[in-house]
Amino acid sequence: MPIVAHPEEASQELELNHPEIIKLQKFLQQKFSNRAIDVRPRNKQNDSVEVYLGEEFLGLIYVDDEDGDRSYNFQMAILDVDLEDIH
Repeated sequence: MPIVAHPEEASQELELNHPEIIKLQKFLQQKFSNRAIDVRPRNKQNDSVEVYLGEEFLGLIYVDDEDGDRSYNFQMAILDVDLEDIH
């Protein structure tokens, strides 16, 4: 008979805590040499955070804890209208 985790326990594994959010922010700031990058918790969602450059929303970071290997996926949508002024 398979062992099934309680839904509360499974959701806790995917939660991003404050120290983790700070680490993600510092990582992105260092990686892109830009201290204006800000990682913020989301309202009503604890498995992802919002990424901003100043006050401009860039995307979301989701936590993935599959097979016990914790990783983070950064998702950024680029709209065609955002590309109109690029030559």
